[in-house]
Amino acid sequence: MRAAYATKANSEDPLSALTVGDLPEATPPDGWVTVDVRASSLNHHDIWSLRGVGLPADRLPMVLGCDAAGVDPAGNEVIVYSVVPDDGDPRGLSLLSERYPGALAERVSVPAANLIPKPAGLTFAEAACLPTAWLTAWNMLTTRGRVAEADAVLVQGAGGGVATAAVVLAVAMGKRVYATSREEWKRERVTALGATAVEPGARLPERVDVVIESVGAPTFDHSMKSSKPEARIVVCGATGGHQATVDLRRVFAMRLEILGATMGTADELRSLVGFLAEREVRPIIDSTFAFAEVAEAFEHLHSGTVFGKVVLDHSR
Repeated sequence: MRAAYATKANSEDPLSALTVGDLPEATPPDGWVTVDVRASSLNHHDIWSLRGVGLPADRLPMVLGCDAAGVDPAGNEVIVYSVVPDDGDPRGLSLLSERYPGALAERVSVPAANLIPKPAGLTFAEAACLPTAWLTAWNMLTTRGRVAEADAVLVQGAGGGVATAAVVLAVAMGKRVYATSREEWKRERVTALGATAVEPGARLPERVDVVIESVGAPTFDHSMKSSKPEARIVVCGATGGHQATVDLRRVFAMRLEILGATMGTADELRSLVGFLAEREVRPIIDSTFAFAEVAEAFEHLHSGTVFGKVVLDHSR
């Protein structure tokens, strides 16, 4: 089976740990279903896997990738939910490509309950963007951030998959959205999506009810200072550094909530898919590569010049 997989770990040069080639196809556990993958998308989780984070040497080689859409054995078009139960993980779960083979392959196997019907209005490429970044953004806004109670949202570091998804979703929900980016061209893209783009650290016209935080140390103080009393600061990552300084006086004086978020449930993915179909909202795709170009796709993701999702078209 043709696949993109990690053969080693290299923290300094992660792309050198990527191999594209044929692997024996694993026999799925009982109750699992094998999907013919039509499209998949990359995440920074894949880069971290190549660095060796969360992927020990005894699990190599490991097929990479969390996100896929394709066709099940009955001919149904489906989206693959990538979170699987895992008693061996302290979280009680793992993502595809951590313990079980991932989605950057001709086929991927998951529990039958992990298959979500793909609406006809979504292409395979669009559907493949949803299970990680877009689901995480949806969970951060709706479940953790309680955005239904909010008027204004701040998204730090727009351009990445989660942050860009959060901008699009919050705008579609009718919220006033502010988004930061260091790069002018990304701020221009944010503005075109309906948000107010600002430079990192800039004073906002108002304080916000919800902050979507994936950058970490460089932006966390700004997130706190931009928050209303009782605001929710929802954290899903720390791409700029994980050791943020937190002024605890502001936390208790403003009654702030700092909440962690990772992915979401299968039911939340169904809700997200329904929302996109109802509102005719579509994921932002930065670029699409043929599966044979997967190495180039990883290089592009790793370059930091991405706005939205990097997708692999398995039919090409």
